[in-house]
Amino acid sequence: MKPFFKLKSRKELQDLIKEFSPLEAVSADIAEALNHALARDIKSPEDLPPFTRSTMDGFAVRAADTFGASETQPALFEVTGEVRMGYPPDSISLEPGQAARIWTGGELPGGSDAVVMVEHTQAIDASTIEVSRAVSPRENTIQKGEDVQKDSVVLARGTRLRPQELGLLAGLGITGITVHRQPVVAVISTGDELVRPDSPPRRGKIRDINSTTISALVRIAGGIPVNAGIVNDSRQHLTSACLEALDMPADMVLVSGGSSVGQRDYTIEAFKAVEGSSLLAHGVSVRPGKPTILARAGRKALVGLPGHAASALVVFCLFVYPLLKRLQGFILPKDLYLPEITARITSNYPSQPGREEYLRVSLKGNSPLPDAEPIFGKSGLIYPVARADGLLVIPRDSEGLHAGERARVMLLP
Repeated sequence: MKPFFKLKSRKELQDLIKEFSPLEAVSADIAEALNHALARDIKSPEDLPPFTRSTMDGFAVRAADTFGASETQPALFEVTGEVRMGYPPDSISLEPGQAARIWTGGELPGGSDAVVMVEHTQAIDASTIEVSRAVSPRENTIQKGEDVQKDSVVLARGTRLRPQELGLLAGLGITGITVHRQPVVAVISTGDELVRPDSPPRRGKIRDINSTTISALVRIAGGIPVNAGIVNDSRQHLTSACLEALDMPADMVLVSGGSSVGQRDYTIEAFKAVEGSSLLAHGVSVRPGKPTILARAGRKALVGLPGHAASALVVFCLFVYPLLKRLQGFILPKDLYLPEITARITSNYPSQPGREEYLRVSLKGNSPLPDAEPIFGKSGLIYPVARADGLLVIPRDSEGLHAGERARVMLLP
């Protein structure tokens, strides 16, 4: 791998994500496919609904027989039968002036083309009703194939399967589908000063925060996190940890810490040691998060995150989140990136031009234009991150924002 010296812009680094291909397709039951991406288009095997149905309780009629009906001049109908729920009305065929009782969801009998709501009828005797309101053809019905037509593409490749898409598949009788596999992500923290969260740190040590935070973010992004442990500041140990993670096999290795240009930052050397690896970026023009590394080994991603909690969060949300979504086969920007809103900053905030800055903010008030209150604190602190609802974007050429100005805010997971 050859080192890179030129910082990448946010867009340049996000564009590099396109070099990674989605993971292979696997079979899945719809009960287990929530939030997965479809690997192939799905065509409907049938019409939905498979027959014309009533949307109201009432009476199936010929619409033309109701024309001119009103409360002062109702139309009379002979009731010749009842459509039983869940059974085809094969024994019923309406002639002019006839009606059949029907319930919501029932199949319209032959000869009928509309339904009169029960509220607009009055029983005269056991077999006669008055209709006090005219209906038009198809009124109060759903036609055969009105929802979905047979052989039409109902869900395209790359579609995120939400509960409503799963319901559509169930309605069509499709219970087995093909989706892209979830990526396995090995999470490694580096630093001689780190101990496990369940260990009491002696003087000079601190508990590892990033493994927990990043693993949770991976899970939110649809990946399967594997805690690969804490590695001390050793080129040999970090290289071994990366190689072991790839042999796991992991689809992505996330190394937290050791990504800058300090004397003991060994992430670059560890990534170089991976056979067939190539460096895509070392350094990105955002604040915080400049010391970011992106490399590739075959179809696998190697990512070096800054060690500071806030910096790691920003880099993950900007680059790792969409990369994980890309590996899962998502296509549309709304599925690849975290959502953004427009908000109004509540106080002046100076910024140095040259790097796009992401300011932690707490959102107050209701949309469409909530207030974004800056949360100040150094990038190595975790509590300001825990208080934040989003990251307010300050353009790279801006010298800051004045109170009341509008700005984009990327919502945190």
